[in-house]
Amino acid sequence: MPKDKGPRDNKKARIAVVNRKTKETDISVSINIDGTGTYDIATGVGFFDHMLEQLCKHSLIDMTIKADGDLHIDAHHTVEDCGWALGAALKEAIGDKKGIRRYGHFDLVMDEVKSSAALDFSGRPYLIWKVALSKPKLGDLDTEVFQEFFQALSQGAGLTLHLENLYGENNHHIIESVFKGCAKALRMAVETDPRAPDQLPSTKGTL
Repeated sequence: MPKDKGPRDNKKARIAVVNRKTKETDISVSINIDGTGTYDIATGVGFFDHMLEQLCKHSLIDMTIKADGDLHIDAHHTVEDCGWALGAALKEAIGDKKGIRRYGHFDLVMDEVKSSAALDFSGRPYLIWKVALSKPKLGDLDTEVFQEFFQALSQGAGLTLHLENLYGENNHHIIESVFKGCAKALRMAVETDPRAPDQLPSTKGTL
């Protein structure tokens, strides 16, 4: 007897490949939304690679991200363009958004830190960033680039994204908790809703 098919068995694979090349950066991103959290990431920015690995692992979205940027200037262009390319890949892979839960939210604790992530694949890019950091740098990396990453991710994906650090002291922990919380919220939002696997989660008829 044939095995019963799950809600995604009759749908095309949710994968995407995005390349972005400018005078400042050369970025390639490939993702599989229905993955297991495997990753192959090399941007030339060590701490940023670590954060992207967390985003991948905790969202269960397979990601390959390669970047060649103007790091002799600083990491700003590389981090920002990776955000845009990853967002564009998410938008392409999700497709018409039929069957997705659309919304995701997660409160994440990490040692002394608690951060909140909430998002909506609304088609309307908007970032609320309430993450105060006490130091301008983590190692050689300007901490302000993380807001630019999530702003670009929001723009590329058409994503309403609210990120907030509720409390905490260690800047490494704060940033990592934001990435992990966002990952968990992403996982929730892109999952197929078993009660509405073929429905668009909107009364408008489009997202």
